[in-house]
Amino acid sequence: MIKEAIAKRALQSIWLMWESLFDWITKLRSASIRRYGICKLVVRRHHGRTLTCYDGHQIVRGDWVGELHLDNRQVLELAREVGTERAGLSTARMLKKAIKQICTELDHNPELGKIRAFTGITLLHRGIIHGIGFEQHPIEAKWQKRLYGSYLRLLLSVIHPDGKRRVQHNREQLSPMMLLISTPALKARFAAAQAYYPNVI
Repeated sequence: MIKEAIAKRALQSIWLMWESLFDWITKLRSASIRRYGICKLVVRRHHGRTLTCYDGHQIVRGDWVGELHLDNRQVLELAREVGTERAGLSTARMLKKAIKQICTELDHNPELGKIRAFTGITLLHRGIIHGIGFEQHPIEAKWQKRLYGSYLRLLLSVIHPDGKRRVQHNREQLSPMMLLISTPALKARFAAAQAYYPNVI
């Protein structure tokens, strides 16, 4: 058991080193990477197919988007400090706080002001979208779905304390999904929430 725990920590350290390298590579394909608490925001141009948000806004090739990533180093530290279940709740609260910070800058920061929508790819979309308003869109290209699925399941098995068991027992349910929300929809949602619950979000 002790050996397994040591091996797990070693694997996690290697993964975080890889993520640092990935962040450096990401800088080369984006305008910038900005950090808001537990969230990393990659500002880049959209190069895929046209995306249609639920409110009718379309994101076409060349439009600026904000690609959202959780800071897995912070997620891992939370899991070690407070346990898996409490870490999940804390992560959700911290993500809401980070997105609120992003929203407050949208009208004042020229770089963020050009973002037409926010996107992300995740396996844990049920927990992430609750209370934030992200839409779920299937990943249509089979090769992308397999690639994202394999990568994110590996990430879950490494970072999550019980990740390996979750991947083995819930493989069919752990399907990657694109999260998407237009900038106007996100601003409207958080403006409304702030008006009704100014001290909650």
